[in-house]
Amino acid sequence: MSPISHIGRYFVFMTRVCRQPLKWRIFGNRILDEIEKIGIDSIGIVTIISFFVGAVVCIQTANNLGNPLIPTSTVAYAVRECIILEFSPTIICLVLAGKVGSNISSEIGTMRITEQIDALDIMGVNSANHLVAPKVIAMILSVPVLVIYSIAIGIIGGYVAGEYTGLVPTDAFFEGIHFIFKPYYVAYSLFKSTIFGFIIASIASYCGYYTHGGALEVGKSSTTAVVISSIVVLMFNLIITQLLLS
Repeated sequence: MSPISHIGRYFVFMTRVCRQPLKWRIFGNRILDEIEKIGIDSIGIVTIISFFVGAVVCIQTANNLGNPLIPTSTVAYAVRECIILEFSPTIICLVLAGKVGSNISSEIGTMRITEQIDALDIMGVNSANHLVAPKVIAMILSVPVLVIYSIAIGIIGGYVAGEYTGLVPTDAFFEGIHFIFKPYYVAYSLFKSTIFGFIIASIASYCGYYTHGGALEVGKSSTTAVVISSIVVLMFNLIITQLLLS
């Protein structure tokens, strides 16, 4: 199929996903299950990446701003802005595209090739809504929380690196963290991450839902989902940044 055909089929697929569920209680329970798999199970990898990236950004910034005319607190300011504006909402979402996106695509793709989705359709269940909508909603709810957590851990990582290397004293670090803080940047970061969460979950679900063949095709669909969702995330990152920060 051509890219235009895939785009058209994607929007038709999303109209099926967004229909009203048959039983709200079951739908709500599935959302909670997906939040556990998508959000809670991702805390570990988010913690590790955020802490070490925050530490590396602090060390690199301090080494590149080794000018006595520049206040040491500028390092902490740069760490805060870098983490809030770009690292936590974008890089973490790219990591989630690989971890969560591949899992969603392979899970739904396996259900397709084992004819479980066909069985749901035969029973009169809207399989797209039943399988995909809870994942999309869980991703939209989980990603902003993970981004806030990532921001906090990244700043802590920068503080620990600055303190234990002696590059940024504690007083200077906290001074830089509070310097010209703009709450709008946090709102921008959360808005951007919410859009990215929807993109990752919907594209991964689309790739898995239309898998055909065997186990080899499931692997290909999973890889395609990660690649396409990562590219779309980067494209929308540019668009949203241009619209909201220019």
